[in-house]
Amino acid sequence: MKLGPVELPALAVPRLGLAAFRRRAVVHLAFLLLALATVGLVLTVLIDQKQRAYQRYAQGFRQSLAEIVLQLRHPSGQLALLNPTMSAGGRDGQAPVLLPFSAIDFDDQNKAQRAVEMAGCGLRWPDGASLCAAVGANAYAGGFLYLVGSLESGPLTGRQHGALDLAGVHRARVTLTLRGETQAWIAPFEGAAAADGTQRGRLTGFIGAGPQLPGKARPVREFRGWLWREGPCAEGSSGPDCARRTFYSIRLPVEAFQAALFDAAGQRARPVWPPADLDQARVRVELLGPAEPARSAPGASMAAAAADPPASDAARGDGPVLFDSARPGASLAQSLDRIGASLQPGETLRIERQGRQPQTIAERRGPELSERALPWLIHVMRRLPVRGEVLGVGAGTDAAEVRWLTASDEVATPSGRYRLELRGDLRSLDRQLALEARPLAWLAAAMLAAVALAWLMVELGLIRGIAVLTKRAAAVSYNMQDARADQRIGELDVADLRGRDELGILAGSLADALSRVKDGLRREQLRAEREREMWHAVGHEIMSPLQSLMVLHGAPDDASHRYVQRMQQAVKVLYGSAPPSEALASADLHPQALDLVAFCREIAANAHYAGIDGVSFSTALPEPLPVRAEAYALEDAVTHVLRNADRYRPEGTPIALTLEAGEPGVVLLRIHNQGPPIDAAMLETIFEYGVSDTAPQAAGERRGQGLFVARTYLAKMDGSIRAFNVPEGVVFEMSLRRAAA
Repeated sequence: MKLGPVELPALAVPRLGLAAFRRRAVVHLAFLLLALATVGLVLTVLIDQKQRAYQRYAQGFRQSLAEIVLQLRHPSGQLALLNPTMSAGGRDGQAPVLLPFSAIDFDDQNKAQRAVEMAGCGLRWPDGASLCAAVGANAYAGGFLYLVGSLESGPLTGRQHGALDLAGVHRARVTLTLRGETQAWIAPFEGAAAADGTQRGRLTGFIGAGPQLPGKARPVREFRGWLWREGPCAEGSSGPDCARRTFYSIRLPVEAFQAALFDAAGQRARPVWPPADLDQARVRVELLGPAEPARSAPGASMAAAAADPPASDAARGDGPVLFDSARPGASLAQSLDRIGASLQPGETLRIERQGRQPQTIAERRGPELSERALPWLIHVMRRLPVRGEVLGVGAGTDAAEVRWLTASDEVATPSGRYRLELRGDLRSLDRQLALEARPLAWLAAAMLAAVALAWLMVELGLIRGIAVLTKRAAAVSYNMQDARADQRIGELDVADLRGRDELGILAGSLADALSRVKDGLRREQLRAEREREMWHAVGHEIMSPLQSLMVLHGAPDDASHRYVQRMQQAVKVLYGSAPPSEALASADLHPQALDLVAFCREIAANAHYAGIDGVSFSTALPEPLPVRAEAYALEDAVTHVLRNADRYRPEGTPIALTLEAGEPGVVLLRIHNQGPPIDAAMLETIFEYGVSDTAPQAAGERRGQGLFVARTYLAKMDGSIRAFNVPEGVVFEMSLRRAAA
């Protein structure tokens, strides 16, 4: 006896009024208001945050320009303006810079030191040494090059008046390279030590590099220099011969600069100042100690060890180098690179030299944001309304329409006027605000997600189920007067529980009898369906090999024929414990190395025993060809595909088995048959359980189980199967993994 699915006529559903669903509407409205309130709260906070940020930015924007202008009006800032290409020098020396004042009072230590420090002129070395090489802003001050610096040194040995050998005294050597020519001056120290260990004296300049002066050498008249060694002992030294701070100031006459002050007739001309090639000049300052080790002071010895003098100095016998401005490690005290270091992201500072043809000497940009904000959050921040007066653009203006802020000012220097223009990109401010608002956005998203999740839980887990049960219960109640109602559902007595809302209807409809009837009916349907599924599984997986046995033992006098028939009869009464798809999925295979060439050759030779004629095999791959497979499972999968090919091929046409090499480590077994192509929409679904284009037969075959079995077995052997159409028919391609030889 076969049990089919129980089909009941549909119940007529009455039309329920609004009162039956008012609680559902109230719950939906409450969740909607909660989501809108969350969005409104976040937008209000973001608008307030944006307005405050815009206001702070507008105030800080103008203040930033004022601070930069104030910085550039200071002598150190003017020095940077006058020398935009100022650098830290190199092995060939330092380029002189143009001072913001006319000259340096080099004869007075305090004035010279204060002028250099105020202008921020010069280089600084890690050991505390410094040097400022500069020319004055006034050409008529004489065309001199000023060299002002300091270092730490021990006691200085001075030159005796008239002495020509300078190897045993402390001296300064200055080298100037200008317009392809190089000049050198040697200036020995002339002075004595005081009782407290301090020293002060002149630096008398001679033409040449030393250390030996010619017999009638005379000092350069306009070369003037002073050297002061005073102050407390340096850290780590003590005693009368300790290392002290040594300050020097030199005024160096430059013939090229002085010659430009007069015309061809010897009259004063109006020179072009500073010289156009000032940044091409190179000056090098060296302070040398006595060559004799016995006369070298402790401080000088330490400085000489760290100075790393060039090989040329040692070759000339110059002695230890206390200081060399060409040594590496120097840094600028001030430059245009440091102007605008406090710019905000999106801000641009442009400095132009005013004149007939304005020239941009520097352009600085604010830093880029290190993180990228979410694009949608940037768009939201740009669309938020802000009052325009916070940016100083007038009331009634929408700040979202203003994309740039600009401000400008001028700085006057001895060599001309400079215009500063600061431009701020509000889009960068929006990106920065988007970065700052990201935590709030994630919090809002989490709140909205929580609201949505709560709504889904209430809607899907409670309200929708209540509504469905309400309609069914109403249908049951409405159809109770039907003559077939007692056969379909049974009698329900819920008169004392009825009400107008959905909860009252649900309470009156929940009856244990309805649940028991439906559960019993479902169990009966499942049992009947399971019997049918297991019968078809047995018929498909066991009857196929039994049919082959019937062909082998088909003779009437064969004793095996009777036992095969008994096996077929016993299969009909067998029932499993699981559906076929679950049983196949849980099957346990044990793949091992299998010679695929020999396997396919045997399959082709024995195919006629299974009722499949015309099967051929060919391959160009070498033998043996080990693959990772289980022989019985692979034979079952191939047989299912061969039966499928035999079913659809025209009568008398062959079925071809071929082996080809696939991707590295993969072998392809292809089964080709002639016949109609497979619908393109079914090329992927034909391997699913139960998919077939023919109706089930009484023997259980052709129910869409064979290809499902093939795909399942191949997957358990780390392989795959696919089908595709070719002009002459259909090809099923199985891929198998090679096994270690």
